Amino acid sequence: MPHLPLRIVTIFGTRPEAVKMAPVILELQKHPGEFEPVVVVTAQHRSMLDQILRGFRITPDHDLNIMQPGQTLTEITSRVLTGLKPLLEDLSPEAVLVQGDTTTVFAASLASFYAYGGGKQIAVGHVEAGLRTDNKVNPYPEEMNRRLTTCLADIHFAPTAQAKRNLLADGVEEGCVYITGNTVIDALLYAAKELPPAETDQPSNLRTILVTAHRRENWGDPMRSLCGAISQLAEEFADVQVLFAMHKSPVVREVVRAELEGKERIALIEPPDYFDFVRYMRDAYLILTDSGGVQEEAPSLGKPVLVMRTTTERPEGVAAGTAKLVGTGTRDIFREAGELLSSESAYNAMAHAVNPYGDGRSSERIVAALRHYFGITSIRPQDFQP
Repeated sequence: MPHLPLRIVTIFGTRPEAVKMAPVILELQKHPGEFEPVVVVTAQHRSMLDQILRGFRITPDHDLNIMQPGQTLTEITSRVLTGLKPLLEDLSPEAVLVQGDTTTVFAASLASFYAYGGGKQIAVGHVEAGLRTDNKVNPYPEEMNRRLTTCLADIHFAPTAQAKRNLLADGVEEGCVYITGNTVIDALLYAAKELPPAETDQPSNLRTILVTAHRRENWGDPMRSLCGAISQLAEEFADVQVLFAMHKSPVVREVVRAELEGKERIALIEPPDYFDFVRYMRDAYLILTDSGGVQEEAPSLGKPVLVMRTTTERPEGVAAGTAKLVGTGTRDIFREAGELLSSESAYNAMAHAVNPYGDGRSSERIVAALRHYFGITSIRPQDFQP
């Protein structure tokens, strides 16, 4: 039996990481005799990160505050490494948990590994492990961030059976892989309970298309192309309104504003806080996105998702029929969205498909896996099955 409580440091820096790590932190807090959770944020995304923390009532114990205007991937990586070195030496945790595929994830995993050279072995737990596109530059830099994190991690929390197969194919020992489902569904259900009911007393005669787009591989011409499709949809379908939640990136905003600002029934809005965004998803008719998290969340709300990318590391949603990969071409996006807006049967086929990503208990499985990994219990938790 290990000496309890075990100090578990969660490290994250962006809005998506915070959304998916928050339920894990809240679950760890339910086991004070076994775990001492310590929350560290890098603030790779400052304002968007703070929105999530407030919504889930989480106060960081340590804040590296690395955010700088126009920072490069190299600068983010070096600042995270430099900031975490003395902190990990001081905290001396039994484990560090990271989530997903951001630069913070890779750098935090590397910093934890480097601590071994200082005499402390820190187990790295990777939440949402095993996602792959098998194209190292698409998405960039996420595909390599998650692959490198796999090499550094000791405990792998795979969201799906396919993710586990990917890890085993990369040589990860099967005993270190736990299929947990995705914590984004835990967060979504938590947020949905906090929302006011939909305003059914004032029905709108317009169907809302909710749009998000931000990935680096979609900067430039792909972003202009997908904006062209959105513009055509608003022109062609008089009963449609578009709500485009613009990412903070100036590169994204410059193109989106140039292509869509001032057009009828297209609203460009600031990134909403997470709880408002869940409300927008709930109230939307259709969602167009290049976000990984939205591909997982929207099906739990019965919303079809068109993925404006050429690859996806979440093939389970495509196989289940909850999402469709449509690329970034204007004609392709317009055609696929137009079919869902015109055909009730096509729409219902996607809206009623079963979500393969989670059941709202993923955080419980992750904490149970930690109890098993560290020998607090000999009972291995059951794997998630859709």
